[in-house]
Amino acid sequence: MDGGGVRVRALRPFARSVAAVTDGGTRTELAAEGDGFFSGVLPAKGTALPAEGYRLAVTYDDGEHVVEDPYRFLPSLGELDLHLIGEGRHEELWKALGSQPMTHEGVTGTRFAVWAPNARGVRVAGDFNFWDGTGFPMRSLGGSGVWELFVPGVGAGTAYKYEITRPDGSRGMKADPMARATEVPPATASLVTESAHEWRDQEWMERRAAVPVHRAPFSVYEVHLASWRPGLTYRELAEQLPAYVKELGFTHVELMPVAEHPFGGSWGYQVTSYYAPTSRLGSPDDFRFLVDALHAAGIGVIMDWVPAHFPKDEWALARFDGTPLYEPSDPRRAEHPDWGTLEFDFGRTEVRNFLVANAVYWCEEFHIDGLRVDAVASMLYLDYSREGGDWLPNAYGGRENLDAVAFLQEMNATVYRRCPGAVTIAEESTAWDGVTRPTHLVGPTGFGGLGFGLKWNMGWMHDSLDYVAHEPVHRRYHHNEMTFSMVYAYSENYVLPISHDEVVHGKGSLVSKMPGDWWQQRATVRAYLGFMWAHPGKQLLFMGQEFAQGAEWSHDTGPDWWLLDPDYPAADDHRGVRDLVRDLNAVYAATPALWQLDTDPDGFAWIDGGAAEDNTFSFLRYDTAGDPLLCVSNFSPVVRENYRLGSPDVVWKPVLNTDAPRYGGSGAAAADPLKTDPTPWNGRAHSVSLTLPPLATLWLRPA
Repeated sequence: MDGGGVRVRALRPFARSVAAVTDGGTRTELAAEGDGFFSGVLPAKGTALPAEGYRLAVTYDDGEHVVEDPYRFLPSLGELDLHLIGEGRHEELWKALGSQPMTHEGVTGTRFAVWAPNARGVRVAGDFNFWDGTGFPMRSLGGSGVWELFVPGVGAGTAYKYEITRPDGSRGMKADPMARATEVPPATASLVTESAHEWRDQEWMERRAAVPVHRAPFSVYEVHLASWRPGLTYRELAEQLPAYVKELGFTHVELMPVAEHPFGGSWGYQVTSYYAPTSRLGSPDDFRFLVDALHAAGIGVIMDWVPAHFPKDEWALARFDGTPLYEPSDPRRAEHPDWGTLEFDFGRTEVRNFLVANAVYWCEEFHIDGLRVDAVASMLYLDYSREGGDWLPNAYGGRENLDAVAFLQEMNATVYRRCPGAVTIAEESTAWDGVTRPTHLVGPTGFGGLGFGLKWNMGWMHDSLDYVAHEPVHRRYHHNEMTFSMVYAYSENYVLPISHDEVVHGKGSLVSKMPGDWWQQRATVRAYLGFMWAHPGKQLLFMGQEFAQGAEWSHDTGPDWWLLDPDYPAADDHRGVRDLVRDLNAVYAATPALWQLDTDPDGFAWIDGGAAEDNTFSFLRYDTAGDPLLCVSNFSPVVRENYRLGSPDVVWKPVLNTDAPRYGGSGAAAADPLKTDPTPWNGRAHSVSLTLPPLATLWLRPA
């Protein structure tokens, strides 16, 4: 108050004059105080401004402009929001921080809010103020570390950044950590956005939780959206990807990271905007449209999520307010030695909240059905890729990152509580105990479970690929590499991944790993896929491998679709492998024995896991009713006639033969049907004699 009115101050650099004009028409000229400040007293009743409000009439060289004064509005963030942010428990953080279009005190505009506790000042700059934040300093909301400003007239599509005054007095422009849309890289500004998408997947969302993932069919096609069909937008992908994946029979797609990243060559694994789908392919609503289309086709959507580290770009998260904020202050914990990036400070409540809320955000705002969490091992171990003197032990002297353990437990528990039917999947490359154990159950190491739903089986992947890479004559010496996985198969809920990591950086494509001539390479791939789909665990296959692409994956060119062109001489060879993948998925989905007891030892039994001299593997899978499926794999390039296997006393009918002519095979086949006889074999009272095709896998069911 100032005498009989309320003093109004305005900062309008370069203005010639400023007046306050009430909605009732009263005009009060504000006196210039220098440096762009103007001040005057408006008549008021009691301690309140005029009930009708006021606007500023600002005169520049080009004339007068009547604008709203952001500082006549009270903060739009409530005490509950600030309390939850301070406690690190705001599970809908994206609704409190960032840019939010809204109507506030009867006026439309956008609220900007950012967490920068160590900043001396924060201004919002954008295309609405010619990227000069001088006239738009944000309010500090006390000890919360949050700065806030409601800017009238600003709406969706506006580009902006925060101008941070650091503790040392220097300034820098930062993108909004909570931005929900961004400019197309290499531009780095954040964009104000609001969704107008109307979801049509209600039925999908309601039924996805009906059966737990580990007891349901789960076959995943991994996709890099930008290169699957290079040049397609989210909406154009929605016209092609769902139909292709559905035709192949996969139950889910896994999208390599979608969150915005400045360098396309990182494939999305160096994220700068955790809340924004990459703008390279369209808007956030365009991405929603793609997810909706996949759900309409009956396909679940899993997204790679990267909470382990972030890049050092000066305009992004690194030293956000002039101090280590999202990263630990000690460089021995902050620096990620493998990727030249920074790790998150998982022990800081606001940082943990930023990440936990982000996991929920993708599931709730984009209807994502699962998160595959990248590089979990690098989070769990303080000495990960570090030498002896380059890391600090935890409070108990150990190498475990206790803060990261607590974060992962909180993230998983929160996602499963808030998002029924969603699944979290860990890419964890060590033998950490209890990755898929519930968080409330403590294991022998003293840690509670991490709470993931599934875990990538990196051991199976490395061992099995090593086995098939050997010439058949040498495979007998590596037989245990294919059987060892069953020693630990039920220690976690596993996914068997042949991911992008296995077909880049000189590793060659899946088919190129196989020895022998072109026929043998394709035959071995087919036999391997048949073995993989029958092995306990879910399946994941990276794009291009479904049709035996010979070249490594390139993020610039994507899969070699031309290999399937009818005019290409070897097109039938590649189409045969693709047809096999389609049939594997179809038989798999129709055969509960292959997924109903995936995480239960009762669902598996070896017939002969020790036939090293023959390069064969035979086992049974069972469903909950006890009905079996027999899988036999022959990794030798010879036909094995009258090959006897112990068997339940049933009549077997082949339901899949990877050597079938339509897949490019030789056509050697087991008889149909196959009757067992009372000849004891492999420790069983009955057995069956059959023909094993060369480099092939057979699936048989009771007739």
